[in-house]
Amino acid sequence: MTTDQKGAIAESAIVHAAIKLGIGVLKPLTDGHRYDLAFDLESGRLVRVQCKWAPRHGNVIVVRACSHRRTAMGLTRTSYSATEIDALAAYCPDLDRCFYLPGERVVDRTELLLRISPSRNNQRRGVNWADDFAFERLRFGAHGAVAQLGERRAGSAKARGSSPLGSIGAGGSSNL
Repeated sequence: MTTDQKGAIAESAIVHAAIKLGIGVLKPLTDGHRYDLAFDLESGRLVRVQCKWAPRHGNVIVVRACSHRRTAMGLTRTSYSATEIDALAAYCPDLDRCFYLPGERVVDRTELLLRISPSRNNQRRGVNWADDFAFERLRFGAHGAVAQLGERRAGSAKARGSSPLGSIGAGGSSNL
């Protein structure tokens, strides 16, 4: 498959997963934006989402958080900034699952690894567990959409709501 075909499949899977959760999905009419979709959350906020194909390598899902372009200088890799996207959504074809990564986890990075099962050395610290970012965990609640995305498997639960969702705080990080 070409990269365009993979991107189209990933985007359609992400759209399908979002609609099943009751999230409104908008698509820009023109190309050239760093995001592929916008999610219209029930709070009335729009979240700019970049869609990615995320292959599985063993017990890890590789989410590439950058774009690649051919230029006169060769292949150029560019990471996303907080002014370009609010979140990244990834589709893993091997698992037929979608994952939602808040902007603060992916901006200015080239990739993020999501672990499906424990590593052989049982390392837990600093591990990004795939289930923590699964689309099916996205819920609408009294404190806004995606309130539990700040929750982490290790340590105490750190639920965060939208204030406002997708915006950049004074510290330069997303509130997602």
